[in-house]
Parts: sequence; structure tokens; C-alpha cells
Amino acid sequence: MPKIKTHRGAAKRFDLTKSGKIKRGKAYKSHILTKKSTKRKRGLRQAGFIAECEAPKIRELIPYK
Repeated sequence: MPKIKTHRGAAKRFDLTKSGKIKRGKAYKSHILTKKSTKRKRGLRQAGFIAECEAPKIRELIPYK
């Protein structure tokens, strides 16, 4: 059985936690920051988690992480 290739784009964007959840970064944080409130930008710094229905698809992309 051959090894599965890791999707390099997904590997850079997602991390696995010890409990098996998939951690992700928040969107809308890279540019046009002047019109966003400080509170909103602060919230975007926090990590988010992938929905459980999407997790199997992401796990296929990052099998060895």
C-alpha cells in the first residue's frame, strides 16, 4: 500500500490538537484593517476550530499530522 501524499496547502493552514480537533486560523485578518474595530481584530487573533462535519475531509488531506 503506497503512502498518502499530504496536501501541503492544508498542512500549512490546519493543526491537530491532542483531543483530535482541527485548529484553524480566522479569516479577514490580512488587509483593510483600518475600518475593523480593535475588538473585532482582537477576536480574529484567536484560533478557531473546524466544524465536525468538515473534519473527515481535512483529515484526509493531512494524514500524518
